[in-house]
Amino acid sequence: MSRRSLKLPILLAVLMIAMLIVLTIGWVLLNVSGALQSDRYSALYWTLLTTGSVVSGLLLTGTVLYLVLSIKAINLTRRQSNFIDSVTHELKSPIASMKLYLQTLSRHQVDARQQSEFHRFMLEDLERLDRLINQMLDAGRLDAERPADSLEDVELASLLEICAAGVCAIYRVPKECVKMDIEPCAVRGHRTDLEIIFRNLIDNAVKYAGQPPLVEVRMRSEPDSSVVVQVSDNGRGIPHNLRRKIFGRFVRLGLELEREKPGTGLGLHIVRTLVRRHRGQIRVRDAQTGTGTTFEVVLKGRMKYEG
Repeated sequence: MSRRSLKLPILLAVLMIAMLIVLTIGWVLLNVSGALQSDRYSALYWTLLTTGSVVSGLLLTGTVLYLVLSIKAINLTRRQSNFIDSVTHELKSPIASMKLYLQTLSRHQVDARQQSEFHRFMLEDLERLDRLINQMLDAGRLDAERPADSLEDVELASLLEICAAGVCAIYRVPKECVKMDIEPCAVRGHRTDLEIIFRNLIDNAVKYAGQPPLVEVRMRSEPDSSVVVQVSDNGRGIPHNLRRKIFGRFVRLGLELEREKPGTGLGLHIVRTLVRRHRGQIRVRDAQTGTGTTFEVVLKGRMKYEG
């Protein structure tokens, strides 16, 4: 749904609000004038004034709420439409690629080196599909209740290293692109959820990093036993007015990024939901050096890892 589709409901709502304000002012002036000019019916005028003012206020409040809800509904519909387009593109691209490679292998004679390259490319396309499906499943499981006995003490240092190595392999970048500055500590939570949180953050940092990509992962424990994990990149950064919106469902950053980078707009929404499930906080900051963005996750009430 285009941005122009918002103009009509906004225009209608503004006109209705303006008409209600004019009618309310006219009603108040008329009744005040009548009450002052007629002592006999002054009580009636003041009663009508009070009743009419309350009704007008309720109508005005309802109209404003209608405007807000309409805009939210239109924006949600637009984001859902963009999400469907993104998922369709994410599905069609690797499928079309694998179809082309399979047709080439079946119709033409290719040497062993080319066959090996084709198999590697098809495996990468399958992994891309697998990541997309896993992300959709993660989003679908957000509202599911987790049993309390599934909590465990998760050592974050090794978990972050595993996530970083996996993301570097996906994007085929050297492991040195992700610099680690971490100290041994652990949190009590769901290991799968924590892996999803930091895998998505590191994946997002590498995806939107500059050229060459440089991502820094820092972790420290605080005196109050909380753990702070920061994931920074050297990309273009996120404007301040969009930093709260990026955690919404189906939200992506602008048309330019939609054309250049794959994605569905679910990753950061999943991250925020899982961080809150662990009674933590996630914040967006400017990178400490140069351009870029820092995502900071604070997991409170955790213990220092002595292993």
